[in-house]
Amino acid sequence: MTHLDADPTNEATEFTSQSAVGQLFDATRERTLTLVEPLTEEDMGLQSMEDASPPKWHLAHTTWFFEEFILKPYLPGYEPKDDRFAVLFNSYYVQAGPRHMRSRRGLLSRPSAGDVKAYRAHVEDALREGRAHGAFALEADRLDELLTLGCHHEMQHQELLVTDLMHAFSFNPLLPVYAEPRPVEVAAPQTESWSRHDGGLVEIGHAGDSFAYDCEGPRHRVWLEPYRLRDRPVTNGEWIAFMEDGGYDNQTLWLMEGWAVREKNDWDSPLYWWKQDGVWWTYTLQGPRQVDHAAPVVHVSYYEADAFARWAGHRLPTEAEWEAAAEGTQIDGNFLESGAFVPTGRKPGLWGDVWQWTSSAFSPYPGFRPPEGAIGEYNGKFMVNQMVLRGGSCATPKLQMRSSYRTFFYPHQRWQMLGLRLAADL
Repeated sequence: MTHLDADPTNEATEFTSQSAVGQLFDATRERTLTLVEPLTEEDMGLQSMEDASPPKWHLAHTTWFFEEFILKPYLPGYEPKDDRFAVLFNSYYVQAGPRHMRSRRGLLSRPSAGDVKAYRAHVEDALREGRAHGAFALEADRLDELLTLGCHHEMQHQELLVTDLMHAFSFNPLLPVYAEPRPVEVAAPQTESWSRHDGGLVEIGHAGDSFAYDCEGPRHRVWLEPYRLRDRPVTNGEWIAFMEDGGYDNQTLWLMEGWAVREKNDWDSPLYWWKQDGVWWTYTLQGPRQVDHAAPVVHVSYYEADAFARWAGHRLPTEAEWEAAAEGTQIDGNFLESGAFVPTGRKPGLWGDVWQWTSSAFSPYPGFRPPEGAIGEYNGKFMVNQMVLRGGSCATPKLQMRSSYRTFFYPHQRWQMLGLRLAADL
């Protein structure tokens, strides 16, 4: 993979030379195309389940976002490349109009991947030209805000593109290799260490003028009892010990709903694992490999994470505990830019490798108000029945990360880079 380690704030092109926002736009759009460079035309249309989307659709939807929320309402005279794309590539924005059924995105053999790339170029050209000539019917600061939101939205879809593709590839008996395989480093034995936190009245949520999603605010106060947090995520070796101790068969460890899901799906190990000649193997985007006992466990649901924490005699942290511990720390870890797409556990700390389940439901902070219009559907409409994760993963762009960042998934989902870190009361 090339260019994945590019710093969007240092890119220089004819459009981006005008502002940092332009630099972000160009670098983000380039990185998405870089992610699909290794793919065939057939790969571009793969959809393995309703939760996932084809790579081609991600390319088109992230383009639709700029077109729908910037070009159509604010660039006089803008002509869409194809009016039908408004239906094909709308995801869930009810106020933006009708949508093609999510479960049937993999049936869109037309437009072709080439057509989608031409669509991307059409929208990018319109954005660049309109911005260069001051043709947009809104203030420059507001235009920059919408462009920045569109870029961060696309970064989220870069992660989804990678994990959706991995899920689709996992059904192929050839177990395709997407990223160049890298040798697994031999890790030194790790001791169990914890950081202690006094708790008290703390503030969480985004503050300041830098970018954040609406669901990260308002900043507010939360009372925390003293707690401790494990210095590293739970590893594959620890997870195997849980499995060998009957963790998947001990109903007393599981939430009732989690146990029902485990039984229905016959879970007995993380997603993508299998046992061969007495050794656990897993599928990764570097191809099949033996499970690295020192690396963080990944592709486990909230239900599994909660059962493991109970088996270990501890618990999952709340998102407020995680954020209070992370605020002010250096964001350094294994992110998308590494091009590895595999958790390694070689960089200690709170960041990267795997998203970490918390015990907190994804709900609005006190005083939360979604923006007006369709763009207000971005997060607010999903604030029910989902759980918050923190810290980013090996498929997350580093530029997305900040201590207030909240991602969220349903408790049964496993195809994302989902892991866990333990917490305990003091």
